[in-house]
Amino acid sequence: MSRQNIAFDYSSPAELYLSKRRRRHTEYRRFATAAEAISYAVEELRGLRSLTAWMQVGDERFSSEEIETLYAAGEYPLRKPE
Repeated sequence: MSRQNIAFDYSSPAELYLSKRRRRHTEYRRFATAAEAISYAVEELRGLRSLTAWMQVGDERFSSEEIETLYAAGEYPLRKPE
């Protein structure tokens, strides 16, 4: 299934899950909006290559690659650092 043609609601609440590779422990953070979760995942965690992140928005789960795609999309509503 391709999500490229599906509208994404950046204002929906989101949950971000972070885990270290090869570890069972997973950290969890809840965000008021998916845009905030995406911003945190891309801007704050960019240098932490040992982390694997995924995001849950409603019933949909998004991989790290999909999070990056949503961040790069023209519809992304938050200001990006320069």
